[in-house]
Amino acid sequence: MTTEKVDEVVKEPPSPATPADRERMRKRAARRRAGGWWPFIFLAPWFIGIFGLTIYPMLDSLYLSFTDFNLLTTTPAKWIGAQNYTHMFGDDPNFWNTVHVTLLYVAVSVPLKLALALGVAVLLNRPLRGLGLYRAAFYLPSLLGGAVAIAIMWRQIFGGDGLFNDVLGWFGIKGQDWVSSPNTSIYTLILLAVWQFGTPMVIFLAGLKQLPKDVYEAAAIDGAGVFTRFFRITLPLLTPIVFFNVVLQIIGSFQTFTPAYVISNGSGGPIGSTMLYSLFLYKEGFNYFHMGYASALAWVLFLVIAAFTALNFAASRFWVHYDD
Repeated sequence: MTTEKVDEVVKEPPSPATPADRERMRKRAARRRAGGWWPFIFLAPWFIGIFGLTIYPMLDSLYLSFTDFNLLTTTPAKWIGAQNYTHMFGDDPNFWNTVHVTLLYVAVSVPLKLALALGVAVLLNRPLRGLGLYRAAFYLPSLLGGAVAIAIMWRQIFGGDGLFNDVLGWFGIKGQDWVSSPNTSIYTLILLAVWQFGTPMVIFLAGLKQLPKDVYEAAAIDGAGVFTRFFRITLPLLTPIVFFNVVLQIIGSFQTFTPAYVISNGSGGPIGSTMLYSLFLYKEGFNYFHMGYASALAWVLFLVIAAFTALNFAASRFWVHYDD
């Protein structure tokens, strides 16, 4: 046998000995090809949801942001280019008041909430009797804080005849209607947000449980006090958890709607002092039916949140410390 024939014999794939073997191999290959579709079949509900409930509505709202569209009329959306955005940034004073109120709300509520959550988590990270009960009690406001009933209760507490003024009266201090005053109404919303510190507290508590004990033991032997251990050990090791909570809380604060709507009776008053951005967006879209303008507002909010998130990630490399 020549070398060429030997090579042909070597390169030729072996074939089944009988027709029955060939038939079994064909059926096995067909089953493998059919089985390759099963992952896509199981993922189909997710694909339908992401495209039908997220991507398509976002693209539709992006188109509407460049149109004049009234939700109550049957007139199709009229293309007006960037007029919604130029009106927003140049001709709408309510927009800039909303931006000021929202930035004040985010800048004050987020640090206070995280500081309180971390402080309570440190206190609960100790062997105490009935610790589970304390954790549940501190987490309860986060479960109830977004409810309409809690916002109504908050409005009653800080009203003219509310509980807060009764407590001030014990010390001889004359109270006021804190909700109806333009100088204090936004701070009642901030106080409500800080009161809902349970979710970041639980996350901080989970992070504290993972910190190495031997580092604290070595620091105690070296004579480090409580505050030294907190600022030199606990806080640096906890910075990834702090970063995670900061990102989540900033995003959530920009989207706050229910407390502002309920406490101000949907008006954003008095004189726009509680007009958070999400409430302003809602009123433009569903009170005045300016759906094109509301879509432009929504996209600006999306870009602002994305910018703040990107800045947080960019700055995290300077203060967030990971294991490596």
